[in-house]
Amino acid sequence: MSTYVYGITSSSQPTLPDGTEGVGEPPLPVRVIKEGDLAAVVSDAPEGLRPKRRDLLAHQNVLAEAGAAGPVLPMRFGSVSPDDAAVTSVLAERADHFKERLEALAGKVEYNVKATHDEEAVLHRVMSENPEVRALTEANRSAGGGSYDDKLRLGEMVVAAVKHREVEDAAQIQQLLEPVAAAVSAGPESTGWLANLSFLVDRDEAETFIATVEEVRKGHPHLDLRVHGPLPPYSFVEPGPSQPAEASN
Repeated sequence: MSTYVYGITSSSQPTLPDGTEGVGEPPLPVRVIKEGDLAAVVSDAPEGLRPKRRDLLAHQNVLAEAGAAGPVLPMRFGSVSPDDAAVTSVLAERADHFKERLEALAGKVEYNVKATHDEEAVLHRVMSENPEVRALTEANRSAGGGSYDDKLRLGEMVVAAVKHREVEDAAQIQQLLEPVAAAVSAGPESTGWLANLSFLVDRDEAETFIATVEEVRKGHPHLDLRVHGPLPPYSFVEPGPSQPAEASN
């Protein structure tokens, strides 16, 4: 039977509460397998597993239970290994890496911040910031709408200005939130978002982080910011996230 892996912890952490249930229908019992100083929180892997709401919540609940007593490296939903022996083999082979990550993530959580533009507000901002766009808009209006070519040119200028604004806003969001985070990781690009950033935050600094997001939101009314968290630090299991920039004087 294949082994479903929820996360990796230190073998010295307390065991999970009796009766902890994981993914599957019916829910499969969760167990801990150990290898040296490390342990993996696992269950049997159900056949035909799909990301249904019940199973997604079960995965998160197991990680919450495992992380209650100390740091845990969360595996993403659907992480399956051939068997328990394969899991312990990986724990042994990558022991130094996992220990370093557990130490780095101790006492930290992840917040994901996604941003989009308020269409009306950003168009108003583009008009106010770009004299050429504003002038052509006025010229077209005075000419009863302008020629086809003038309308096309104006549309292209507006699109270019909004794209430029998206790049600048994404960079500014990261710059403003980095100082209150331990690290930041950029998520996959999507046409639906101008920014998709995950921040590693000390649990003790979570309120400060949320307050800073609110300050950014209030100071940039043309932005729609959506925050998800606290989450297990999925984006920081592997090394590589950038470190926060030094705050300027």
